[in-house]
Amino acid sequence: MTATRVYLVRHGATEASAEDRFAGAIDVPLSEAGRNQARLLGERLAYEKLCSIYASPMIRTVTTAELIAAPQGLAVEPIADLREIAHGRWENKTRKEVEAAFPEEYARYETDPYSFAPLGGESGLQVCARALPALLRLVDQNAGKRFLIVSHKATIRLLLSSLLGFDPRKYRDRLDQSPAALNILDFKDAVNPRLTLFNDTSHYDRMPDVPQGRLSKVWGG
Repeated sequence: MTATRVYLVRHGATEASAEDRFAGAIDVPLSEAGRNQARLLGERLAYEKLCSIYASPMIRTVTTAELIAAPQGLAVEPIADLREIAHGRWENKTRKEVEAAFPEEYARYETDPYSFAPLGGESGLQVCARALPALLRLVDQNAGKRFLIVSHKATIRLLLSSLLGFDPRKYRDRLDQSPAALNILDFKDAVNPRLTLFNDTSHYDRMPDVPQGRLSKVWGG
Protein backbone atom coordinates (compact mmCIF):
# COMPACT_ATOMS: atom_id res chain seq x y z
CA MET A 1 0.00 0.00 0.00
CA THR A 2 1.25 3.50 -0.86
CA ALA A 3 2.02 5.63 2.18
CA THR A 4 -0.20 8.58 2.99
CA ARG A 5 1.73 11.85 3.20
CA VAL A 6 0.52 14.65 5.48
CA TYR A 7 1.96 18.15 5.15
CA LEU A 8 1.35 19.59 8.61
CA VAL A 9 1.82 23.36 8.71
CA ARG A 10 1.67 25.97 11.44
CA HIS A 11 -0.06 29.22 10.44
CA GLY A 12 2.04 32.25 9.56
CA ALA A 13 3.10 34.98 11.94
CA THR A 14 0.55 37.24 13.64
CA GLU A 15 0.91 40.43 15.66
CA ALA A 16 -0.05 38.42 18.75
CA SER A 17 2.78 35.92 18.22
CA ALA A 18 5.24 38.78 17.72
CA GLU A 19 4.13 40.23 21.08
CA ASP A 20 4.28 36.81 22.81
CA ARG A 21 0.58 36.90 23.72
CA PHE A 22 -1.62 33.91 24.48
CA ALA A 23 -3.94 33.70 21.47
CA GLY A 24 -5.57 30.30 21.31
CA ALA A 25 -9.31 30.81 21.11
CA ILE A 26 -9.26 34.45 20.02
CA ASP A 27 -9.25 35.19 16.31
CA VAL A 28 -6.22 37.17 15.22
CA PRO A 29 -5.25 37.83 11.58
CA LEU A 30 -1.91 37.17 9.96
CA SER A 31 0.59 39.99 9.91
CA GLU A 32 2.00 40.99 6.53
CA ALA A 33 5.08 38.96 7.38
CA GLY A 34 2.84 35.96 8.06
CA ARG A 35 1.04 36.36 4.75
CA ASN A 36 4.37 36.46 2.93
CA GLN A 37 5.55 33.32 4.73
CA ALA A 38 2.40 31.50 3.60
CA ARG A 39 2.77 32.70 -0.01
CA LEU A 40 6.35 31.45 -0.12
CA LEU A 41 5.29 28.07 1.25
CA GLY A 42 2.57 27.93 -1.41
CA GLU A 43 5.21 28.51 -4.08
CA ARG A 44 7.41 25.82 -2.55
CA LEU A 45 4.57 23.27 -2.60
CA ALA A 46 3.05 24.34 -5.92
CA TYR A 47 4.13 21.17 -7.73
CA GLU A 48 3.19 18.73 -4.98
CA LYS A 49 0.14 16.67 -5.94
CA LEU A 50 -2.14 17.54 -3.04
CA CYS A 51 -5.64 16.09 -3.05
CA SER A 52 -7.05 18.27 -0.26
CA ILE A 53 -6.22 21.13 2.07
CA TYR A 54 -7.69 21.37 5.57
CA ALA A 55 -7.39 24.03 8.26
CA SER A 56 -8.46 24.96 11.74
CA PRO A 57 -11.37 27.41 11.31
CA MET A 58 -9.48 30.38 12.80
CA ILE A 59 -8.75 33.37 10.55
CA ARG A 60 -4.99 32.93 10.80
CA THR A 61 -5.08 29.27 9.77
CA VAL A 62 -7.68 29.62 7.01
CA THR A 63 -5.80 32.57 5.49
CA THR A 64 -2.53 30.64 5.62
CA ALA A 65 -4.19 27.64 3.97
CA GLU A 66 -5.79 29.77 1.25
CA LEU A 67 -2.46 31.37 0.36
CA ILE A 68 -0.79 27.95 0.20
CA ALA A 69 -3.71 26.53 -1.83
CA ALA A 70 -3.84 29.35 -4.40
CA PRO A 71 -1.19 27.99 -6.83
CA GLN A 72 -3.03 24.65 -7.00
CA GLY A 73 -6.55 26.06 -7.14
CA LEU A 74 -7.74 23.96 -4.21
CA ALA A 75 -10.49 24.90 -1.76
CA VAL A 76 -9.85 24.88 2.00
CA GLU A 77 -12.01 22.72 4.24
CA PRO A 78 -12.24 23.85 7.90
CA ILE A 79 -11.91 21.19 10.62
CA ALA A 80 -12.97 22.49 14.04
CA ASP A 81 -11.09 19.86 16.05
CA LEU A 82 -7.74 21.08 14.68
CA ARG A 83 -8.07 24.47 16.38
CA GLU A 84 -5.56 25.81 18.90
CA ILE A 85 -5.54 25.09 22.62
CA ALA A 86 -7.88 27.49 24.47
CA HIS A 87 -6.19 29.54 27.20
CA GLY A 88 -9.33 30.64 29.03
CA ARG A 89 -8.80 33.79 31.10
CA TRP A 90 -5.22 34.05 29.87
CA GLU A 91 -6.31 34.89 26.32
CA ASN A 92 -4.74 38.02 24.78
CA LYS A 93 -2.42 38.53 27.75
CA THR A 94 1.37 38.40 27.52
CA ARG A 95 3.25 35.74 29.44
CA LYS A 96 4.52 38.36 31.90
CA GLU A 97 0.96 39.57 32.50
CA VAL A 98 -0.30 36.03 33.09
CA GLU A 99 2.50 35.21 35.50
CA ALA A 100 1.84 38.41 37.47
CA ALA A 101 -1.95 37.97 37.59
CA PHE A 102 -2.15 34.17 38.07
CA PRO A 103 1.18 33.03 39.55
CA GLU A 104 -0.06 29.67 40.87
CA GLU A 105 -1.72 28.77 37.58
CA TYR A 106 1.34 29.77 35.60
CA ALA A 107 3.63 27.71 37.83
CA ARG A 108 1.46 24.64 37.17
CA TYR A 109 1.56 25.37 33.44
CA GLU A 110 5.35 25.59 33.50
CA THR A 111 5.58 22.21 35.23
CA ASP A 112 2.95 20.23 33.30
CA PRO A 113 1.08 21.95 30.44
CA TYR A 114 -0.33 18.58 29.41
CA SER A 115 -2.62 17.89 32.38
CA PHE A 116 -3.13 21.50 33.54
CA ALA A 117 -5.68 23.96 32.11
CA PRO A 118 -6.16 27.59 33.18
CA LEU A 119 -9.64 28.62 34.28
CA GLY A 120 -11.91 28.44 31.23
CA GLY A 121 -9.20 26.89 29.07
CA GLU A 122 -8.05 23.48 27.85
CA SER A 123 -5.31 21.10 28.88
CA GLY A 124 -2.96 19.53 26.36
CA LEU A 125 -4.71 16.24 27.05
CA GLN A 126 -8.06 17.73 25.98
CA VAL A 127 -6.49 19.04 22.77
CA CYS A 128 -5.10 15.59 21.95
CA ALA A 129 -8.49 14.01 22.64
CA ARG A 130 -10.09 16.05 19.83
CA ALA A 131 -7.21 16.73 17.42
CA LEU A 132 -5.64 13.28 17.15
CA PRO A 133 -8.86 11.47 16.12
CA ALA A 134 -9.51 14.25 13.59
CA LEU A 135 -6.06 13.80 12.04
CA LEU A 136 -6.38 10.02 11.88
CA ARG A 137 -9.81 10.29 10.25
CA LEU A 138 -8.25 12.41 7.51
CA VAL A 139 -5.47 9.86 7.09
CA ASP A 140 -8.07 7.14 6.59
CA GLN A 141 -10.16 9.27 4.21
CA ASN A 142 -7.14 10.15 2.07
CA ALA A 143 -5.31 6.82 2.22
CA GLY A 144 -2.45 6.61 -0.27
CA LYS A 145 -2.70 10.31 -1.17
CA ARG A 146 -1.07 13.60 -0.14
CA PHE A 147 -2.91 16.31 1.76
CA LEU A 148 -2.11 19.40 3.78
CA ILE A 149 -3.32 20.62 7.18
CA VAL A 150 -2.81 24.09 8.64
CA SER A 151 -3.06 24.12 12.42
CA HIS A 152 -1.41 25.78 15.42
CA LYS A 153 1.78 25.70 17.46
CA ALA A 154 0.58 23.84 20.56
CA THR A 155 -1.80 21.57 18.66
CA ILE A 156 0.91 20.43 16.23
CA ARG A 157 3.43 19.78 19.00
CA LEU A 158 0.87 17.80 20.96
CA LEU A 159 -0.05 15.75 17.89
CA LEU A 160 3.60 14.97 17.21
CA SER A 161 4.17 14.03 20.85
CA SER A 162 1.26 11.59 20.71
CA LEU A 163 2.16 10.07 17.35
CA LEU A 164 5.87 9.64 18.08
CA GLY A 165 5.69 8.63 21.73
CA PHE A 166 7.32 11.71 23.30
CA ASP A 167 6.54 12.71 26.88
CA PRO A 168 3.70 15.22 26.27
CA ARG A 169 4.47 17.03 29.55
CA LYS A 170 7.62 18.36 27.88
CA TYR A 171 6.19 19.32 24.49
CA ARG A 172 6.84 23.04 25.01
CA ASP A 173 10.58 22.58 25.60
CA ARG A 174 11.43 19.68 23.32
CA LEU A 175 9.46 20.53 20.18
CA ASP A 176 9.35 23.92 18.48
CA GLN A 177 7.10 25.24 15.71
CA SER A 178 8.07 28.43 13.91
CA PRO A 179 5.48 30.49 12.01
CA ALA A 180 4.54 28.82 8.69
CA ALA A 181 6.79 25.86 9.53
CA LEU A 182 6.42 22.75 7.39
CA ASN A 183 6.31 19.27 8.90
CA ILE A 184 5.84 16.08 6.89
CA LEU A 185 4.35 12.90 8.31
CA ASP A 186 4.19 9.68 6.31
CA PHE A 187 1.64 7.09 7.42
CA LYS A 188 1.96 3.47 6.31
CA ASP A 189 -1.40 3.20 8.06
CA ALA A 190 -3.14 5.02 10.92
CA VAL A 191 -0.96 3.39 13.59
CA ASN A 192 2.41 3.58 11.80
CA PRO A 193 3.49 7.22 11.30
CA ARG A 194 6.98 8.45 10.48
CA LEU A 195 8.19 12.04 10.88
CA THR A 196 10.00 12.86 7.64
CA LEU A 197 10.45 16.64 8.01
CA PHE A 198 10.18 18.83 11.11
CA ASN A 199 9.78 22.59 11.69
CA ASP A 200 11.24 23.50 8.30
CA THR A 201 11.18 27.19 7.34
CA SER A 202 13.66 27.12 4.45
CA HIS A 203 11.03 28.69 2.17
CA TYR A 204 11.57 31.99 4.01
CA ASP A 205 14.46 31.58 6.48
CA ARG A 206 17.74 29.72 6.07
CA MET A 207 18.35 29.03 9.75
CA PRO A 208 15.87 29.01 12.69
CA ASP A 209 16.52 31.15 15.75
CA VAL A 210 17.90 29.67 18.95
CA PRO A 211 14.91 29.01 21.28
CA GLN A 212 14.18 31.88 23.65
CA GLY A 213 11.17 33.27 25.55
CA ARG A 214 8.47 31.63 23.45
CA LEU A 215 9.20 28.38 25.30
CA SER A 216 9.16 27.75 29.06
CA LYS A 217 11.64 29.22 31.54
CA VAL A 218 14.00 26.35 30.83
CA TRP A 219 14.87 28.29 27.66
CA GLY A 220 13.67 31.81 28.36
CA GLY A 221 14.16 32.28 32.09
